[in-house]
Amino acid sequence: MFKNPILLLSLSLTGGVAAWGIADTAGLASFSSTVVGTMFKSRGWFIMLTACLLLFLCIWLAFSKYGRIKLGKDDDEPEFSTVSWLTMLFAAGMGVGLLYFGSAEPLFHYKTFLPYMSQPDAAQNALFATNFHWGLHAWAIYASVGLIIAYFSFRKGTPNLISGPIRHVFGARGWPKWVGGFSDLMAITAIAIGVGGSIAIGVFQVQAGVVSLFGLEKPGMTLSMIIFGLLLIAYLGPLTVDLGKGMALLSNTAMSIAGCLMLFVILAGPTHYIMSAIMGGAGDYFSKVLTQGFQTLTFYDEVAGNWFQSWTLTYMVWWLAWSPFVGVFIARISKGRTIKEFLLGVVLVPTIFSIFWFGVFGSIGFYGVLETDVAILEVVNTNIDSTTFFVLEQLPFSILTIGATVVAAFLFVVTSVVSAAFVLSMFSSGGDLNPSTKTKLVWGVILGALGLVMIFSNSIDAVKSIIALGALPFVYIVLLIAVCFVKELRKETFK
Repeated sequence: MFKNPILLLSLSLTGGVAAWGIADTAGLASFSSTVVGTMFKSRGWFIMLTACLLLFLCIWLAFSKYGRIKLGKDDDEPEFSTVSWLTMLFAAGMGVGLLYFGSAEPLFHYKTFLPYMSQPDAAQNALFATNFHWGLHAWAIYASVGLIIAYFSFRKGTPNLISGPIRHVFGARGWPKWVGGFSDLMAITAIAIGVGGSIAIGVFQVQAGVVSLFGLEKPGMTLSMIIFGLLLIAYLGPLTVDLGKGMALLSNTAMSIAGCLMLFVILAGPTHYIMSAIMGGAGDYFSKVLTQGFQTLTFYDEVAGNWFQSWTLTYMVWWLAWSPFVGVFIARISKGRTIKEFLLGVVLVPTIFSIFWFGVFGSIGFYGVLETDVAILEVVNTNIDSTTFFVLEQLPFSILTIGATVVAAFLFVVTSVVSAAFVLSMFSSGGDLNPSTKTKLVWGVILGALGLVMIFSNSIDAVKSIIALGALPFVYIVLLIAVCFVKELRKETFK
């Protein structure tokens, strides 16, 4: 594996980031924040345009004549059942973020919007903003990369690499060779840094749950390191077994816990209030989502501009950071499905689940603010990591639900790292669909080191800016491979 120059360069680059972060965490966080902020101010419009174009590409493909093309040979059948396929792609794509931001994000937006509008309008717009961040645009980014890789690798026989479409369409010599190599390098870097951030978010979430369960005060870095060590042990194990056995079991378990948790909150909380919020939130989202993608808040004040950069642009770049590994992983498990089936499954199903999820946890948070005197906004201001657990403490059987949330968060991080290490190993072995255990374990350790850097930052804002820094070059790469995809599709013939 170490004869691969792209791999050596990526190891050097990600290792350098890890070393810098361990030696000077504040310096890395400050550098990433400055670079990302400058990029957002000058190219924020281009990032939003990219996300919109990818969404329109998915919509067009799903309902065009190309939708019936199979990702593979015409007689290939799916390797995984539809249920396992959906849970694996969802656990890899969002996972712990749903648990972390379930109540915290809508409430954060609410307090940001409140000075500009009434309480009901602030709540409605906060829920819409959250759904927008986690909905169709996010999954269209994942689906586009996954579809392109699956199409070229399973139907055209290219290596399972980001560079595959570029070299297939434009040739393997000259500029396509160098651009393809750069694309693979940036994909590996974005994956490694993005998943390192996921590990940190998972540790923050699990730690907040443990503190809530046992009433700990100021646990400090010691508890973080214990949780991190357990995570490291937990995800290295599944890397030694077959992908289907390890990921399907973990993903199904995590999603089952999350689904049961959501159902419990609906039934134990103010059911009519929650269901009404879900209905209203879904209608509001689907009626405005396409036009909202083109909004850049150009004429608003500095507070609105900072919010837009810190949340909307950061999320779009965040999904782009994860798209190489989530996309390639989804491609790996989607052989034999049609383009239409792939897009409807990858884009629509997780979006609907996210709307339900944030409708449940967001509305119960708003219920605490608007209908009771629970001091939930103070928790959002002082310790956003604990927001979900504070909400659960207000409901019956809180010990059980908090414990279940901790377990689900733990498993979601494990599934993310397992799938990322698998994809990185594929890249390391020239696109091999079944990389060696040794290679997967090496990448598992490297991802752990990057996660450690993010944990040392002890700040969700620092984690988000470092992830965005690793993903910025991929904004341009994803558009290039999309052009390759459309050019190749036009050559398809139909009986």
